[in-house]
Amino acid sequence: MMGPAHSLSGAAAWLGVGAAAAALDRPMPWPVLLVGALICAGAALAPDLDHKSATISRAFGPVSRTLCEIVDKLSYAVYKATRSSHDPRRSGGHRTLTHTWLWAVLIGGGAAAAAVTGGRWAVLAILFVHLVLAVEGLLWRAARMSSDVLVWLLGATSAWLLADVLDQPGNGANWLFTGPGQEYLWLGLPIVLGALVHDIGDALTVSGCPILWPLPIGRKRWYPLGPPKGMRFRAGSWVELKVLTPVFMILGGIGGAAALNLI
Repeated sequence: MMGPAHSLSGAAAWLGVGAAAAALDRPMPWPVLLVGALICAGAALAPDLDHKSATISRAFGPVSRTLCEIVDKLSYAVYKATRSSHDPRRSGGHRTLTHTWLWAVLIGGGAAAAAVTGGRWAVLAILFVHLVLAVEGLLWRAARMSSDVLVWLLGATSAWLLADVLDQPGNGANWLFTGPGQEYLWLGLPIVLGALVHDIGDALTVSGCPILWPLPIGRKRWYPLGPPKGMRFRAGSWVELKVLTPVFMILGGIGGAAALNLI
């Protein structure tokens, strides 16, 4: 799928988690619901860091472009080292390592550990990166018409304000994980979820997605999971724009309302 649909599906997924949490008597304070949805929307773009034309690869200028080159080469090297004789040969690393459940867990776990051990500045960095990506994905038309600096300033100021809100008692710094020193441990959850939602979205397209790597399926180590080929679509096609995008918006609205006990 394309960036806007990925981001929208990520936000909808976290709002759905908020609805489930409310049903299980672990309701999210509204700042957690909001911040988590924005982080998940941004994280839903992150797996495409292995593609030089992706939104995330352009979002932070030379820094993200350089990181994209590194991740692409790393992904390609891992693919070559672990492919079976039945996996096809490739010329690049797109839709390999960063499009797996293992990558999602590692990235989310790393972010959670950084948030817990790194204090406020680590939390601000996590928020900044994902808020910039959320703007690039959800408000992509406005972002394309603005300069990168303006988008970065919006991400930085929003991260600072939202961190202040979360720090206030009862607003969710210790949501779900309430032990001493576990504040913001939950930040890893929307990052894992966003990456997995991205992978599931890509699995619906023609090429499929090797979500379960390194688990072998059949004779392949990098098996491209997906529905039957007749049910798949091309990224950016009318199915994505006219069907899935409205569905994500409706599901997100229902999930958010249920999470806030409005329905």
